[in-house]
Amino acid sequence: MEIRDKNILVFGLAESGVGASNLLASFGAKVTVTDSKPKEVLMKYVERLLPSVRLSLGGHPEGILQGVDMIVLSPGVPPDIQLLKKAMEIGIRIIGELELAYQIAASSKWQVASGKPTKFLAITGTNGKSTTTTLLNEMLNKGGFRTILGGNIGNALTEEILNSSLVTRQSLLDFIVAEVSSFQLEAIETFRPDGASILNITPDHMDRYHSMEKYKDAKAQIFANQREGDFLLLNADDLETMKVESEKLKVKSERPEAFYFSRKKEVNGIYFKDGVIYSNFRSSLFTLHSQLIHADEVNIKGVHNLENAMAASAMALLAGCPAEAVVTALKDFEGLEHRLELVREFEGVDYINDSKGTNVDAVVKSLESFSMPIILIAGGRDKDGDFSLLSSLVKRRVKKLVLIGEAKGKIKEFLGGLTETMFADNLEEAVMISRKSASKGDVVLLSPACASFDMFRDYKDRGEQFKKIVKGLS
Repeated sequence: MEIRDKNILVFGLAESGVGASNLLASFGAKVTVTDSKPKEVLMKYVERLLPSVRLSLGGHPEGILQGVDMIVLSPGVPPDIQLLKKAMEIGIRIIGELELAYQIAASSKWQVASGKPTKFLAITGTNGKSTTTTLLNEMLNKGGFRTILGGNIGNALTEEILNSSLVTRQSLLDFIVAEVSSFQLEAIETFRPDGASILNITPDHMDRYHSMEKYKDAKAQIFANQREGDFLLLNADDLETMKVESEKLKVKSERPEAFYFSRKKEVNGIYFKDGVIYSNFRSSLFTLHSQLIHADEVNIKGVHNLENAMAASAMALLAGCPAEAVVTALKDFEGLEHRLELVREFEGVDYINDSKGTNVDAVVKSLESFSMPIILIAGGRDKDGDFSLLSSLVKRRVKKLVLIGEAKGKIKEFLGGLTETMFADNLEEAVMISRKSASKGDVVLLSPACASFDMFRDYKDRGEQFKKIVKGLS
């Protein structure tokens, strides 16, 4: 990829915008970053930019496309806005931050000691991406491999690549491990992971895609450029994922070798049966059939985490990680912040931070993880979610529903008649209502089923505020 002295416009200044701008500038590009938000709102990102990066904030002025050789798109920017349509009309190349990271990595001289190129492992899905990606990285590290971890997980891949190359100038990397979102996959060209996984596909971001078909199309991009010699791991229990396989993968003339993970049946990959996780690979890569680990030895708990553990294990084994390292990581890994995170036990009640549960299916999995009565705090900015899918679980498991944010009225329409329901003006009031309603042995669960942007900076901010409030109870 030829970058030096090119005029490149980075569209969107957040984590990905900072990473892309600095990586491009370090390779000698003339970089301008633009964002509709004003400088004072974006100051924490502006302060991290290299001095050579020019700013065009608070809007996109007329003439900003003049002389631009390429646009790099941050994931949060919809590709169909008018300015980008104009750029396409006049022939300006547009790629995403993920594609930039991949092309830089592919063109760099990174290699492992054996002389083989660094391999790219990518994971997507509606839920479980961050946990699975982080756990996979832990397994590879315990197996003695050198990795970098980034992507939609919160660390921009471009920034991680820049930091790695700055430290060693020629990093001896075995793997780049990336969590990739549907937004990132919208703007790829050549992105081709050596190993990829689709964990699940359930309705999410319908405010952006407007149909499941368009959402599935975006997810399917993860294997669009894969070919023989690559591998793809799929959830055999997930209906929409298997539809993508039959509709998109099997019609490819050149395609990766497919493997599966399942909680319900024996598959070519990883499966769960009678309390045990088995590895069962029959492929050109290797053959293996053995008991991997008892499920109760896996440190992270919950239905969704069993699936995440199986997916990470399959990816690691297919990548050549020793089974001993995989098992050790499964026993040691403590899970991620903001995903079914126990904040504290207070007055005999467990307070659980599941702020990363930003869609309906994530909340389904969270509710399935508890047998105790639940007081559920939910609500926020609606992503056009189908809250009726929670009806059965709310009726059976939720003792009280405490609703906040813009979507509280809509959620009450679907679920309010199934259990006692109250509105709260803010998160602190929601916690106080929950505390008064809770009895010893109950669970107070923050699992919003919505985005956070109506009341918080992001899901992390929402989770941190919840934890602060809960830890302050006395």
